[in-house]
Amino acid sequence: MPVPYRVAVIGSTNRGNYGHGLDVVWKQLPETEIVAVADDHPEGLARAATRLGATHAYLDYRTMLEAIQPDLVSIAPRWVDQHCDMVVAAAQAGVKGIYLEKPLCRSMEEADAMELACTQANTKVAVAHQTRYSPILRSVYRLIHEGHLGDIMEIHARGKDDHRGGVEDLWVLGTHVLDLMHHLGGAPNWCSGSLLESTRLVTNKDIRPGNEGLGPFAGNQVHAIYGLENGILGYFSSRANTAANPSRFGITIRGSEGLLTMGTGFLPAAYYLASSDWQNHGRNLPWTPVSSGGMGQPESLENGGLQEGNRIACKDLIASIEDDRAPESSLREAMVATEMILAILESHSLGQRVHFPLENRKHPLNVPFRASNLPQAPKRP
Repeated sequence: MPVPYRVAVIGSTNRGNYGHGLDVVWKQLPETEIVAVADDHPEGLARAATRLGATHAYLDYRTMLEAIQPDLVSIAPRWVDQHCDMVVAAAQAGVKGIYLEKPLCRSMEEADAMELACTQANTKVAVAHQTRYSPILRSVYRLIHEGHLGDIMEIHARGKDDHRGGVEDLWVLGTHVLDLMHHLGGAPNWCSGSLLESTRLVTNKDIRPGNEGLGPFAGNQVHAIYGLENGILGYFSSRANTAANPSRFGITIRGSEGLLTMGTGFLPAAYYLASSDWQNHGRNLPWTPVSSGGMGQPESLENGGLQEGNRIACKDLIASIEDDRAPESSLREAMVATEMILAILESHSLGQRVHFPLENRKHPLNVPFRASNLPQAPKRP
C-alpha cells in the first residue's frame, strides 16, 4: 500500500475556527493521514488534536510547518486576515497541496503574493467553493453548451440577504456565486458597482472594520453589473435583512431560448424552463428539474452536503498533484471571484466603471473614496 499523504491542519479558534469541515474531511480519505494540527488558542488546540487524532499539536503554525514538513495542509479559518500569510508560509515550507477556506483573501495584493509563492514552489491550491465539484453543475454546464438555453444573455447572482446583507454578504457568500458566474459565463471584462447604506450612497464616513477579518467595508446594500465574455451581462445584488425562505442565494441564467436556476452546494436544486418568455416564466410551462443524471432525470446520488464537496475537492487536489495540473477550484479561479468582489468596491470608490485586471491591487476602502462626484455624508443640523 502506498505511503499516505501526511496532512497538517491549521485552525484558529475564535478567529475563524476550522471552516466548514476543512479539518475533518481528511479522515474520509484513506490515502491521507492527519499528523499535526496548529491553533493559536490552547483550549481549541487541545480539542482539535483530540477530534482529529493528531499526534502533534502546535500553537504556532510556522513551527508546525518547519517541524512536520507535511505533504498537504488544510488552511481552515473562515476569517481571511491570516490566509495570505498562512498560504505563503505553507508554500515556502514545501507543501505539495493546500485546501483553503473561502473567501480567498482581502486584496489583490495579497492574492498576487499567494500566487507567486505557490507558483515558485509548485504548490497546488484548491479553494473551498464546493459547488464547483457538484455533479449537478456539470449537468448545467452541458445544458448550456448543448444549446438548450440558446445564447446566454444574462446571469443574475444573489447572496443570502440576511443580517450580513450588503458587503459582508458579497464577501462571505458572493464569492460562491461569482465563482459560478465566471465558470458558466466567462471572464469579466468590466464592472460597475454601487454601495448603499439604506437608500443613500456610501461615503467615507460609513467605512468601518469588517467582520471575520474582512478588512474595511461599508454598505448594507450592494448592486453591480459585469460585462462578461461574449457580450453576456452579469448582475450581483444583496440587501440586508430581506432574506427569503427558501433562500434566494444562487444564480439565474437567462438565455434566448430558456431559463435555468440553481443554488449552491454538493447537490443544489436546479431547474430548467424551455421558454424565452422571461417576464411570464413561460406562462404555464413546467420547470424541469436538473439532476446529476441530466435534465428531467431522477437524482441517484445522496446529498452529502458541503462535506461531500470537501471530500471530492481534496481527492481532486491530490490528483492535481499527481497529474501536475490545476485543481478544479484553483487559486487562479478564486482570484477571479475575489477580483470581481473588489471591483465593486473600486468602482464605487472611483465613481465609474472599472476594467479587469484591476490596476489598484490594494484594498479599495483602505484609502478615501477617490470619486469627485460621490455625495458627502449629510451634516447634522
